[in-house]
Amino acid sequence: MKGKGKGKAEKRIKTSPCIFCRIVAGEVEAYRIYEDELSLGILDINPFTRGHCLVLSKRHVPWWHDLTEEETKSLFSVSRIIARKLKKALKPDFVCMYARGRRIPHTHIFLVPTFGGDMLDRFFNALEGAQELPGRIGPVRRKKELNETARLLKGEKK
Repeated sequence: MKGKGKGKAEKRIKTSPCIFCRIVAGEVEAYRIYEDELSLGILDINPFTRGHCLVLSKRHVPWWHDLTEEETKSLFSVSRIIARKLKKALKPDFVCMYARGRRIPHTHIFLVPTFGGDMLDRFFNALEGAQELPGRIGPVRRKKELNETARLLKGEKK
């Protein structure tokens, strides 16, 4: 499937230093799972678990929240399609989805098939356990702080 289904976004790319741009352009081999005009799903070559996939924006944009509305819809639609493929083929308990992008600043979503007790399941259990400990996050969960944060996010004045 290498190089198949290239969209308009990737036609502009000529040997970019960004590994994901090079994958989108077909310059670097990848295990392509599914794609549409704006997004590409591939297997991660350094997987947390079997079937760990990445869904890339075909246009080089560092952060998912800076994509166009159309690109955002595509990214999450392709993610959903691949998550369903993962559920059907590998039968995990669930498919964990997250976006990070600090190491490679090109929009990508992680889709990780997760099974009870595996590394990611243990990580999220620990994270959720910490979230429930009032001593660790007490100040940010107080009603006053929550109201202030909600007001800021809504753009309301004091």
